[in-house]
Amino acid sequence: MMAILPELVLLCGATFYFIVSLLPSPGVRLLRGSSIFIGLLVFASACLTYGQESTLFHNAYVVDNYTQMFKVLIGFALAVVMIFGVELRGIENSVRAEYSMFLYLSVLGLMMLVSSVELIAIFISLELSSFALYVMVPMRDDSTGTRTQMEAGIKYVLFGVMATGFMLFGMSYLFGLTGSTYLQDIIPALQGLGGQPAVVVSVIMILAGFFYKLAVFPMHFWVPDVYEGASNETTGFIATVPKLGAVALLIRLMTLPSGQPEFLVQFLGGVAVCSMFYGNLCALVQKDIKRMLGYSGISHAGFVVLGLLSLRAEGYGLAIYYIAGYVIMNLACFLVISALSQRGENLQIDDFNGLYKRQPVLAFILSVSLFALAGIPPFVGFMGKFFLLTSTLQQDHLIIVILAAINTAIAIYYYLSVVKAAYTTDSNDEQPAILVPPMTRITGLVLVVMIILMGTLPSKFVNFAGSLVQSIM
Repeated sequence: MMAILPELVLLCGATFYFIVSLLPSPGVRLLRGSSIFIGLLVFASACLTYGQESTLFHNAYVVDNYTQMFKVLIGFALAVVMIFGVELRGIENSVRAEYSMFLYLSVLGLMMLVSSVELIAIFISLELSSFALYVMVPMRDDSTGTRTQMEAGIKYVLFGVMATGFMLFGMSYLFGLTGSTYLQDIIPALQGLGGQPAVVVSVIMILAGFFYKLAVFPMHFWVPDVYEGASNETTGFIATVPKLGAVALLIRLMTLPSGQPEFLVQFLGGVAVCSMFYGNLCALVQKDIKRMLGYSGISHAGFVVLGLLSLRAEGYGLAIYYIAGYVIMNLACFLVISALSQRGENLQIDDFNGLYKRQPVLAFILSVSLFALAGIPPFVGFMGKFFLLTSTLQQDHLIIVILAAINTAIAIYYYLSVVKAAYTTDSNDEQPAILVPPMTRITGLVLVVMIILMGTLPSKFVNFAGSLVQSIM
């Protein structure tokens, strides 16, 4: 029971909000207080269960250091989202309890996904997380004049169904080839099949389902519209937490191919480069901050894929280090966005003009996170890209490294344009006063400290992540 304590806390939290949704008029203070409390409780329970080892449900569910590390990261990200989104300004008043219920169900699906080592369990976990998100997107309050949430929700569902179809088709191939749905049986069974085309095709089709979660080209088309149409709180969640679950399972799946199939390596390299160029070039012309971060997320997903190219524990450890840093950097950005958006409206880049005068703490948090995303030292974004490019170069992928370096230079322009607006451009209009709760400011500064620590002491984090990956290979 102790091994699945985070999952039980999430299930109890979702049940609590289901009961609250049945009340005629749930109090605002109840929703605010309980959301932060349950979010912190999930994080604490994940930390308490680190070190637990167990197998459950006929060996379809594994609890070990690898899975619990990802659950700690997911719990931390959830707690941060709960803190800066506690007001739920962008959510319709009448469905705020239901929104919180679906949010916790989505996180429950992600934690189950991390521990699932059987194809059917993986599929059920992924769909639990996805369908909860599909419902959350249209729950945005339209009193600010926003009408795009319904279109965003429909696009999210349609692309999600397509990705699920690819994944299920690939799973059926694996089952037909090996006669088992358990990864521990599939992996040795594939050793005797070598690099047969059916093996490569099945793995690529399964990867497509997780590329959708990670927003990797060509499964990225939903990103800009969903980021723009969803509320700031929902976008902050979608942009961070699901990516952790996707990377955790991607690394498990990458242990399926035997040896180093050349076609799979070339496929991953092409996907990585296309994600970088598409994301960065589209981000250059964006005026909406969330669309810009959406396109930049596609680019960062390409860097994560670079860690998979090696098909070795070292590269997978670098991918974990990079995605953890990316989640923290993105959380800091969305914390500032949610704090500035007093009515839950979308923000344009011009809305950050003169931010250093109105809220110097928020301007500092935003600047550090954007510098880190751009890959400027001494922050985690720089060290993550440096390690990934070095590892890729050691695998003799010189052209990919050159193209990735070019993309890093492109990204600096649009990230620093927001910093320029915050510090060197004065606002033409009279800006209203911004009330930022102390807990939000403290959380933002904690994220800044983590960004700096992960950038200045990278070897500790990289070695730790690598040792965890080695334990499952």
